[in-house]
Amino acid sequence: MNQGSKIAVLIISAIKGGGAERSVLTLGQGFYELGYEVHILRFKSLTEYDLNPNLSYHMLKFKPYKLIPSERIRHQLFAGAVDKFITKKIGQPDIVLSNLEPSDRVMVYSKLPNIMYIIRNDISHKFKLTESHKLDNKISRLQHIYKTHPCICVSKGVESDLQARLGPDIISTTIYNAFDKQLIEEMSHESYSTPHKVLQPNQYILHVGSLTYQKAHDVLIKAYAKSSMAYPLVLLGKGKLLEQTKELVKDLGLEDKIIFLGFNKNPYPYMKHARGLVLSSRFEGFVRVIPEALALQVPVVSTNCPSGPSEMLPSDSLVPVDDVEALAIKMTELMNDPQRFKVDFDEKFLPKNIAQQYVDYLAS
Repeated sequence: MNQGSKIAVLIISAIKGGGAERSVLTLGQGFYELGYEVHILRFKSLTEYDLNPNLSYHMLKFKPYKLIPSERIRHQLFAGAVDKFITKKIGQPDIVLSNLEPSDRVMVYSKLPNIMYIIRNDISHKFKLTESHKLDNKISRLQHIYKTHPCICVSKGVESDLQARLGPDIISTTIYNAFDKQLIEEMSHESYSTPHKVLQPNQYILHVGSLTYQKAHDVLIKAYAKSSMAYPLVLLGKGKLLEQTKELVKDLGLEDKIIFLGFNKNPYPYMKHARGLVLSSRFEGFVRVIPEALALQVPVVSTNCPSGPSEMLPSDSLVPVDDVEALAIKMTELMNDPQRFKVDFDEKFLPKNIAQQYVDYLAS
């Protein structure tokens, strides 16, 4: 690291195999390209991605603090430990970015300067604010956290939802996720192994995402069953609904048409060689896989879920959420004429450009 360079600290609970975690590493690269000394601080050892060698990594275990009965005291004490660790081991940070609620609940008590929260999800869905049960308590708790520091939302839809739910005391702006186009292209050239001979280039369509309610694999599979099924559907991801999803595939007699490949820390070779990418999500924060696919010139169709897809794709590439018939038609169109759904990658998403927006916002 360069002596005297500015310091950026990005905080996240763990570096598990999710979009938020990948986003943190990519944004860190952006600050590195701006000349910052970049540190990633996590609270658990779990790591499922290759770590960017340009960044420094630290771990401060939260687990011992779980023995403290009071959640507030637990987080206050751990925040003090975080502040002490950063000040002594890293130095005085010029910018501190907290990612996801487990980190945010700690950093609300931090005394460090220049803290910002990165809001990566639509909070209405993430915290089930559409349900009336204990709604006031949920909102009050979130207000307590997010009114403390500025909130950086990863899409305009996420920011609109945040403001609508938590009110005018929340200071917020929108800065999109960063995407390292060059790295994505480099990683897409790696070999990819699969036991399925059917995965020939341009001869399958792909879905990338955790097997959870949010990603709506049930809708995806039912829609695929009603499509032309001209090409196999490949599912890249893991999650708690894996067995339930496999059961649905079996019930519909699609075992020979739908391929489960599990989680892969490098999805880009599969993406690069796909005929097209399809998303069926019920809600999102930004949907990383869309610009990742666009960086590889891969056609995309998606549900018009809140939020993100409509900020990146034209209306012809979108269908309503939970509409099996509409998604089936669009998947058939994607298989028949993928070129129709190609969209150029926007260089505003490059890491250095996104990191600069954080610097400019902090200065303002």
